[in-house]
Amino acid sequence: MVRHFDHLTIAVRDLDRARRFFGLLGFKEAIAVVIKGEPFASYMGVPGIEADHVTLVLENATPRTEIQLLHYRHPQSIPDPHIGDLHKIGFNHVCFATDDLDAELRKMRENGFEARSDIMDFHARKLVFLDGPEGVVVELSQWH
Repeated sequence: MVRHFDHLTIAVRDLDRARRFFGLLGFKEAIAVVIKGEPFASYMGVPGIEADHVTLVLENATPRTEIQLLHYRHPQSIPDPHIGDLHKIGFNHVCFATDDLDAELRKMRENGFEARSDIMDFHARKLVFLDGPEGVVVELSQWH
């Protein structure tokens, strides 16, 4: 039986910008290593892999919540021109709950990260979408 969410991995070209984005949401860097060759190449199905692997942990979250960032050195990463299209098949977005959505959104905007929607009230929550690293859609929610 599955117990809880563990982590989400995002491949990024701009590692510093991704660190900053998630840092503003309360994630702290736990470990940063370079993964290379075996067993990573076989496990991930990426021959010749060499990548920065950064684990960010959400402070004071129970259970532990991680975002893992991959910055490929080799092979060259493949951009997804449709990553932010919410009507495509496959991964859609990730959502994090907050106690104060307005304050989080203000902080993100003050640091150059824009919302891609107005705040919406839906199913006993206030919700807003952000353009996250590499176009991955990140949603924030605040339960009433």
